[in-house]
Amino acid sequence: MKHPRKSLDTFIHAPVRFSIAAALASVDEADFKTLRDSIEVTDSALSKQIALLETAGYVKVRKAFVGKRARTWLSLTAKGRTAFTRHLAALRDIAEWEPEPPEPPEAPEAPEPANEPENRRPSENGGP
Repeated sequence: MKHPRKSLDTFIHAPVRFSIAAALASVDEADFKTLRDSIEVTDSALSKQIALLETAGYVKVRKAFVGKRARTWLSLTAKGRTAFTRHLAALRDIAEWEPEPPEPPEAPEAPEPANEPENRRPSENGGP
């Protein structure tokens, strides 16, 4: 059986990307400022990680104007949601994983008895 860590999505596993995916998994979409404030990162850190997630196809970026202000909205794609769900399952599997007990070593074969002469009591007349 392979160790469950091999099922982790190493791309999502990075702390900021994991936080982004977790925050977006619970909503349809979130605006950039709300997401930035909720996961406590700088604008530049969030922008960089969002760009990586978008390139991977995990996050959709939508820009729109609200009044005269441009706003950026973010959401997980189906691919991103699936990757996040699988990653969480792998983390749970790791947390609950119990290693299989090792197989007991094979018992060594007993050595064959040596062909030694039998120990005899000397006869009364001193002979064998």
